[in-house]
Amino acid sequence: MDVPHEESPTERLDRLLHVAASPLTGGLSPVSLSLAWADWAWHLGVSPGRQMELAARAAQLAADALQGDDAPAGAADEDPRFRHPDWANWPFNVMRSSFRNAETWWQEAARLPGMTRHHAELTDFMARQWLGLMTPANWLPSNPVVLHANAEKLGAPLRQGWLNWLEDLATPASERAAAEREARFKVGRDVAVTPGEVVMRNGLAELIRYTPQTKTVHPEPVLIVPSWIMKYYILDLSPHNSLVRYLVAQGHVVYMLSWKNPDAADHDLTMDDYLRLGPFDALKAIATLEARTPVHAMGYCLGGTLMAIAAAALAREGVVADRKRLAPLKTLSLLAAQTDFSEPGELGLFIDESQVAYLQEQNRGRGYFPGEAMAGSFQFLHSRDLVWTRRMREYLMGEREQPSDLMAWNSDTTRMPARMHHEYLTSLYLHNALAMGSYRVGGHDGKTVSLADLHLPVFLVGTTRDHVSPWRSVYKLHHLCEAEITFALASGGHNAGIVSEPGHARRSYRIATRRAHGPWLPPADWERGAAEHEGSWWPAWHQWLSGHSSRRRAPRPLPRGACLGPAPGEHVLKCYSD
Repeated sequence: MDVPHEESPTERLDRLLHVAASPLTGGLSPVSLSLAWADWAWHLGVSPGRQMELAARAAQLAADALQGDDAPAGAADEDPRFRHPDWANWPFNVMRSSFRNAETWWQEAARLPGMTRHHAELTDFMARQWLGLMTPANWLPSNPVVLHANAEKLGAPLRQGWLNWLEDLATPASERAAAEREARFKVGRDVAVTPGEVVMRNGLAELIRYTPQTKTVHPEPVLIVPSWIMKYYILDLSPHNSLVRYLVAQGHVVYMLSWKNPDAADHDLTMDDYLRLGPFDALKAIATLEARTPVHAMGYCLGGTLMAIAAAALAREGVVADRKRLAPLKTLSLLAAQTDFSEPGELGLFIDESQVAYLQEQNRGRGYFPGEAMAGSFQFLHSRDLVWTRRMREYLMGEREQPSDLMAWNSDTTRMPARMHHEYLTSLYLHNALAMGSYRVGGHDGKTVSLADLHLPVFLVGTTRDHVSPWRSVYKLHHLCEAEITFALASGGHNAGIVSEPGHARRSYRIATRRAHGPWLPPADWERGAAEHEGSWWPAWHQWLSGHSSRRRAPRPLPRGACLGPAPGEHVLKCYSD
């Protein structure tokens, strides 16, 4: 892991120049983007045969488009932007067909023999972004649904859209989101309201113990480690969709880490600091409060990656100096968490050496990676739904999106310390150190950990439409350890697939268990063979936890003086007000 060094005058000059240019490229490295374009352009330029093929294909698709023939686009027929019957009428059917055929052409043109895989994927993604902007569904003259609605209502949708646009100009989106949270989704009043007490607090995290709600409980507590990219209360949203409240109601004693929102003073916090002050300090506190009862550890997203590192460190002798003071692990559950970053999904498109260095320069001056930048990255990855379609409805149809607790949580962003952010991108994404067995706990002089040392039962969850932690990437843990793994594949995306309470409409999941030391099964074969179940995956996880727990007993009372204050604690409120 990199050790900070004194910045020279020439390095400072370069950094300030790059930081000044950053807004022009949306925070993306212009070198990285230029290399991808050059790789594509040069390979196309020296391939006249390929140029002829693409030209012929373009002519064929153009002719098909003039006939309103959608057949060449195949699966694109399911595009929600074009589902309305009005798109079948001339001339809109021609516009729709032309757009779909442009998508088809770029799918073929973006990947050329000889290009690096990373450049080909980046070129394809940027082409899709451009097409997402230019789709006829985004523009007033070419969207029949918008035209029909405005004709029917004498332009009322456009007038309201004009007012929405003026409001957006006058009030930044972050301020509107903060006002909405304060009015409808206030932390501690509307969301994150499951009763509990803070039982540990350090400079980086708090540990919340939720008050048992049943006469008897499973002795082994559940420790939840959320990602520090997000606020913990995604797992304790409104009472009806709170995973924490659900677990407590089933008789589990639940502990939750709540991360601090770092500022410039936390510039030099490292991944090791997050490991030590997060899971390790939490396990020390639980060992004291629960008499060293074994723990069901769970991590979500990057918190799951950190919990996997912690479990591997605890499994290897000599890595954690005070291991005997920590509560032992009984099981490990990982939700939408990657341990192998060789195929990290679309987020990995913008993580290469040039981009990481570019981000490091920007973060060095401010001391952290801003939450707004992370939110912007996710918006960019899903620009069709989160940017263009949303803007079309707000400005052309005059329809504001109805707020929800999940949307309010999503707008409540957090920062990441500059050094930790760089280590996380370098060691996990660029070097894939955890999967390769070269990840060190304790810095340069520390010891490597390996997921092959994990032998405790694992419950692993992926989601079908996850672009942050693709389920096939999550599934790779089967390759990295021989532990018993129960894998559940839930419908939905990275957040909505996890916040999937019983009774939620249109939810399903597949589940199957690979026994310890069992044979490798490719993801496609697993998907075909795993039984599908309607409803939420939460009850299946509860049953799995119960099956790995001891006989129920009365809940253990908190010792006198253990309570440092009521949930949701101080750290999340600081995050909330920033």
